[in-house]
Amino acid sequence: MPSNKILYLTKAGVIAALYAVVTIAFAPMSYGPVQVRISEALTVLPFLVPEAVPGLFLGCALANFFGEFGLLDVVFGSVSTLIAAFLSSRMKTMVLASIPPVVINMLVVGGYLSVITKMPFLYAALYIGIGQAVSCMALGIPLTMLLSKHFPKERREKE
Repeated sequence: MPSNKILYLTKAGVIAALYAVVTIAFAPMSYGPVQVRISEALTVLPFLVPEAVPGLFLGCALANFFGEFGLLDVVFGSVSTLIAAFLSSRMKTMVLASIPPVVINMLVVGGYLSVITKMPFLYAALYIGIGQAVSCMALGIPLTMLLSKHFPKERREKE
């Protein structure tokens, strides 16, 4: 296996582990219909590093095994994170990169949590969306700005 593939897998693995550990460490705040996942600050990272896309997917899947909503959360929560991470990796600015995780999780996670908890969809989506906005925008953008100093200039703003 070439060293660049090993480096790619290593970075993805570190991001996955970090996401899972931070999510689990901040439980119960990380789970439920009203949640703020501090680990979701990492969902802006695909803007800088492509390794974050599979890393976030795997980290979310691992973390959701420890939640109370079972396989439904593991599958749909992880897939929504994968889609959001992919979209974030295609954005032209950090601010734009913070939007897909908020919107996708608000709709997908809010949707299945409203069914599981019998909460009206609007409330579940708003609670998830607000928690995501705090994590992705208030924490994720500053974190990504700080980390961007360590990446090549062409990965910073894709304009």
